[in-house]
Amino acid sequence: MATHAPIKPGQRRFAKAMRRDPTPTERMFWHGVRAGRLDGMKFRRQVPMLGFIADFVCHDAKLIVEIDGWQHGGTVAGRSRDGRRNKAFAQAGFMTLRFANEAVAEDLDAVLGEVRAVARSRIETR
Repeated sequence: MATHAPIKPGQRRFAKAMRRDPTPTERMFWHGVRAGRLDGMKFRRQVPMLGFIADFVCHDAKLIVEIDGWQHGGTVAGRSRDGRRNKAFAQAGFMTLRFANEAVAEDLDAVLGEVRAVARSRIETR
């Protein structure tokens, strides 16, 4: 399954809008990883891929980081949708890490440390 499939114009517009107006926790996380701040690794944000929009992607590590609000784990529909996303990303060779908004807001350093460790491990084994 290719990650470079054509992107629907509506999805592209939505991703751009999400980049312009991130949630507070997405903004915090982006500040920690942008411009190679996390061990020189390059992350992109709000990336349309495989019919979904991934919050953050490190292509070198084939790693996706999702920052989840209440709608993700709080409903059966949210968990089901997240399961489909995770499965599609895994089939394309990507691992998905999920963090609750509260985890990012309360201990960004711990979140970044986990992302760093997983990304480094994935890059080293590739």
